[in-house]
Amino acid sequence: MKVVVTGANGFLGSWLTKDLVGRGYDVTIVARPTSDLSDLNNLSYKTSFGDVTDLSSLEKAFHGAQGIFHLAGVVAYRREDRPLMEKVNVHGTENVIKAAEKMKVPKLLHLSSVVTIGASKSPDKILNENSPYTISDLNLGYFETKRKAEILVQEASTKGSFDALIVNPSTIYGAGDAKKGSRSIQVKVARHKFPFYSVGGASIVGVEDVIDGIMKAWDKGRPGERYILSNENWTVRQLFTAIAKEAGVEPPRLMLPSSALHSIAFIGDSLKVFGLKGPITKEVAWTSTLYHWFDNSKARRELGFNPKPAIEAIHKSVQWMKENGLLKK
Repeated sequence: MKVVVTGANGFLGSWLTKDLVGRGYDVTIVARPTSDLSDLNNLSYKTSFGDVTDLSSLEKAFHGAQGIFHLAGVVAYRREDRPLMEKVNVHGTENVIKAAEKMKVPKLLHLSSVVTIGASKSPDKILNENSPYTISDLNLGYFETKRKAEILVQEASTKGSFDALIVNPSTIYGAGDAKKGSRSIQVKVARHKFPFYSVGGASIVGVEDVIDGIMKAWDKGRPGERYILSNENWTVRQLFTAIAKEAGVEPPRLMLPSSALHSIAFIGDSLKVFGLKGPITKEVAWTSTLYHWFDNSKARRELGFNPKPAIEAIHKSVQWMKENGLLKK
């Protein structure tokens, strides 16, 4: 079966491409000529040069495909990155849908995120696929653009042009995740260079488990449905403590109050007027202090999703940092 992967050069995309090749799929990836494909070395796949913002390049890549895994996207937490996220996350997904319809591809798996389900301002709520989205007032760019993209896929599925499946992974850890720009704080924690932690929390899941969940959704998922691929719900303090212990250093001890974090973010955003860059933005402050806690019961029940203990994913993440010299003093 010929399948096409967008975003194959990303952290999760490279893991998925390896898995698909290993399963015997005929894999074509959509990549720009400048894309770093080093994580895909020694794999048997084809490359169709293009971009999700270029509809004609997608039509060319999708020719003869029986399925699409759409992972391409931009993750950012700065106001100035909103136009790029609109272009890639929203209009890029719209192009994928148009190209799939035109080329009559029968099946699409859309890699969404738990951010489309939302988050809580307190630790007493665990969200699921049916939870109301309650943080529109924060207008967080990544959250809002991923929501728009997911709605487009749901509408296409309802129209019946193709079978569409949606998976919503939570915070993914594993070997190689430290390459992600969003993991800079975690690397500092592992190096004993970050003494603070905040309120808030995340649902920690291993990359291998997410790949397994994606493929289970591909094989067993119901068209038009979305499936949360999450695991253990930890506070930020629990997460940072686990990372530090795996790295053999003391965990952060200083609690940074939310009020202080938001004040720092306000100053940081204000500095932009003068062309200066602050330490964090409003969107980073809110994302860091919310509780991203989720219930994966639907994926367990319908797909047989059964993730391993989250500490195993943290161990592999930190071990990769060690092996690749990120923790050298």
